Amino acid sequence: MDVLSRPAEEFENDQSVEALWAMRAYEHAEIYFNILCSVDPKILRLTPEDDLIYRLFREEFPKLDVQLIIEQELKSTKEKAKWRPFCEKFKTIVEDYSYGTLLRSDALKDYSEENTILVTRIQFYAVEIARNREGVNDVLRAKFLPQPQSDDSNESDHS
Repeated sequence: MDVLSRPAEEFENDQSVEALWAMRAYEHAEIYFNILCSVDPKILRLTPEDDLIYRLFREEFPKLDVQLIIEQELKSTKEKAKWRPFCEKFKTIVEDYSYGTLLRSDALKDYSEENTILVTRIQFYAVEIARNREGVNDVLRAKFLPQPQSDDSNESDHS
């Protein structure tokens, strides 16, 4: 059984579980960013519920600038009070809606310690779907092209 699918109360501050959560969140971020840099973001679908997520997100947060998310604003008492009911709408619709997920603060930059915020999975989906549909992520393909895997057996500089 996957330890991360068990109730959090069972582990109270277990550092090995925290490390597993961090590793899973990082792997998700890395995979997502590579896909984002390889595919036209406007055609990328993150969930079967993208249309619903986007519509409800923009109804609830019509003026939120998704290009630059300021962590202190996102996690302020006022914003948490708006986000909580938004997130709960997806409890039975989006799998792992409350999973801890890494979000880039500045959409024009790669993941880094300074440019990463821990959010719920549904917040990640809401912001990234908006970034994709509104053209914010379009610059990434030109700026961060995925690097091909090195294959020493096919190097052409061997004579």
